[in-house]
Amino acid sequence: MSSGYHWSGYLLGFALGGFFDGILLHQILQWHHLLAGLQAHAFSDIRVQILADGLFHALMYLIAALGLLLLWRTRGEFAAARSDRWLFANALIGFGVWHVVDSVFSHWITGIHRIKMDTANPLVWDLIWFATFGIVPLVLGLLMRRGSHDEGTGHIVASVLAAAVFVGGAWSAIPPRNVSQVMVYFGPAAKAETVIAAAAAVDARLIWSDRSGELWALDLSDPSRSTALYKHGALFVGNSLLAVGCLSWSRAI
Repeated sequence: MSSGYHWSGYLLGFALGGFFDGILLHQILQWHHLLAGLQAHAFSDIRVQILADGLFHALMYLIAALGLLLLWRTRGEFAAARSDRWLFANALIGFGVWHVVDSVFSHWITGIHRIKMDTANPLVWDLIWFATFGIVPLVLGLLMRRGSHDEGTGHIVASVLAAAVFVGGAWSAIPPRNVSQVMVYFGPAAKAETVIAAAAAVDARLIWSDRSGELWALDLSDPSRSTALYKHGALFVGNSLLAVGCLSWSRAI
């Protein structure tokens, strides 16, 4: 097996770990934002928190894209013996490594966030998450690499991994439904009338705009209607695909 084949599994597993973390903890459970543990006043602004989450997702997209590229370039190795086991094992290792790195760096060294912020004993939640989603997948992946398999069915595992990455990436682009304040990027061609009409369509209040008029902060009376903004000209909503929107907002600082 080439190193590129191995790295494709590592990178895809790592990206899936990031998507899993962002989707479950940032969006569904909403236990923390990326910079929720920082005490400085500047980081208490929800726009800064959304900016950080958006850039985090953008980084996961880049890592996933590199993993998919390596997977495509090494597709000729899918038929090799043990290719399925190696690819899946490497993905498990990457998934576990993400949570180990996140736990050590984000939770304990820098303290930029903890797994569950609003708890009296965050270390307990950190350790449970570290063991369940970090150590267990990592050990399973290492054990799987020692096994044997006669036929190469790597194309099946590759397809499953690629599908998981696409689904995870798409899901991470969905804004949280129970957060009333969202950042919405309409793009350089949008007019103020378009933004006002979009806000009125979802019964939202305009609370902020950057200097360019491309990025807006809205307060929705019904957070579940945030995705409807896409029907009214929005390109990015909430903490979804914010690479462009975040950069637009950061220029206004």
